[in-house]
Amino acid sequence: MKKITIAIDGFSSTGKSTLAKQLAKHLGYVYVDTGAMYRAIALFAMQNGYINSELFDKEKLIASLPSIKLQFKFNSDLGFAEMYLNDTNVEKEIRTIEVSSFVSKVAEISEVRAKLVEQQKEMGKDKGVVMDGRDIGTVVFPDAELKIFMTASAATRAQRRYDELTEKGDDVSFEEVLHNVEERDYIDTHRDNSPLVRAEDAIEIDNSYLSREEQFDVVLGLVNEIIEAN
Repeated sequence: MKKITIAIDGFSSTGKSTLAKQLAKHLGYVYVDTGAMYRAIALFAMQNGYINSELFDKEKLIASLPSIKLQFKFNSDLGFAEMYLNDTNVEKEIRTIEVSSFVSKVAEISEVRAKLVEQQKEMGKDKGVVMDGRDIGTVVFPDAELKIFMTASAATRAQRRYDELTEKGDDVSFEEVLHNVEERDYIDTHRDNSPLVRAEDAIEIDNSYLSREEQFDVVLGLVNEIIEAN
């Protein structure tokens, strides 16, 4: 069966990664979480004192980019690949609200985006890949056979993120999470380099009132239509 490239873009906390994992597992495709890559660089910047609530030394981060090694390593127990930063598993660390508060600022830097887009293009050169992020259908894979753009209200997305964090034991408030979601939306859509926009040929899915199963069925139907047509 012919393999295709599936690009999933959209706002934060719309469930892009969940959908991408489901599709990759069902289709036997490679899954690439580009958000994890940007989060790992944000974590690196935090660990090295390049960014905090009061400062952001972009030049030091840019100078350090050649020393940053990112890898996805498959975890058979979990059924998906985890993010490694310089050979250390950082999958848990990159999912915190603190990293979330800095990741969009890090992703604004053109040198960071250039480094990661190059790696992402290489990961998907043989097709059979599901990749999610902010600019997959517009920059990384503009020729992808299927492009999905996911959206939902800020309040809906904040509630999902809040539930996810509290289930992990994180001490956060809904207001804090909502502010983070709205701030990331603004930065993602207003940055100069590869802002978050819907590709002209992307299919928009508002999943405010869709379950994960309903969403998966809708998109899998689109995938099958494209594969059968080719």
